Amino acid sequence: MQTEARVGVTVDGGVRKLVQPPPQQIGTISQLLAGGVAGALSKTCTAPLARLTILFQVQGMHSNVATLRKVSIWSEASRIIHEEGFRAFWKGNLVTIAHRLPYSSVNFYSYEHYKRLLKMVPGLKSRRDNVSADLCVHFMGGGLAGVTAATSTYPLDLVRTRLAAQTNFTYYRGICHALQTITKDEGIFGLYKGLGTTLLTVGPSIAISFSVYESLRSFWQSNRPNDSTVVVSLACGSLSGIASSTATFPLDLVRRRKQLEGAGGRARVYTTGLFGMFRHIIRTEGMRGLYRGILPEYYKVVPGVGICFMTYETLKMLLADIAAE
Repeated sequence: MQTEARVGVTVDGGVRKLVQPPPQQIGTISQLLAGGVAGALSKTCTAPLARLTILFQVQGMHSNVATLRKVSIWSEASRIIHEEGFRAFWKGNLVTIAHRLPYSSVNFYSYEHYKRLLKMVPGLKSRRDNVSADLCVHFMGGGLAGVTAATSTYPLDLVRTRLAAQTNFTYYRGICHALQTITKDEGIFGLYKGLGTTLLTVGPSIAISFSVYESLRSFWQSNRPNDSTVVVSLACGSLSGIASSTATFPLDLVRRRKQLEGAGGRARVYTTGLFGMFRHIIRTEGMRGLYRGILPEYYKVVPGVGICFMTYETLKMLLADIAAE
């Protein structure tokens, strides 16, 4: 038997109230599968733009300022096609999928669990229908989920960045070779280089993404309850991606550069901590240097985050229907 959850609006004393559908009940394996597939699909679809973003972010490490001013998205894309071939846009995509499947699975799964736990906190439990309380739950749940997912899959994220940042000279030949080489050259802790900066970036980024997504989706469904879930998830996911990327992009740029410190046997560029890196970038590249690559990042997150949330919500509904049968 197939069940269909609907969103309705009731009128109580002249006040329109949103009637939320019951939550989709799916098992742990199904929830992990939905999250993993959603993340892997969105990353594969936006891999070319993701690679362009990384290349822009790390250009200031080994390039002079005069060279940086001449670079554009289209010139960099043309360079990749002519020097490395069209397939190079997906360089490192295999490790991206290998990273994104567990990362996205853990991210969505832990978010749902953190959300349930936070709703049991006495102060928040008594204000369950309060908008500010819901926003707090989504923000904190998203932040904790992002930290959990990033920590558990970090070595693959570092390998993905280094593979994507390679241009003409190939130092790492694949996932296993990169893991072995980094461990040999930099020690086991080399696999966790930049983890602190990553957690400072991913925590707020995922927190903003989930809270903006949930808030927009709730507002949309309260005003247009009959709109397609696919359209709502795609639109709200895209807007949440723009919000989170804008707020945390400078930290993400520093994170990428931290991950590439010492890669390929190169000398260290930054000898100071996080704040020292910010000062160095501002001094050598200006304030614009902190947002180097923001344009391809926007091109990436608008479809990417939208596809991710849309796929996750769609798979949850499909798997819930299968479970109901």
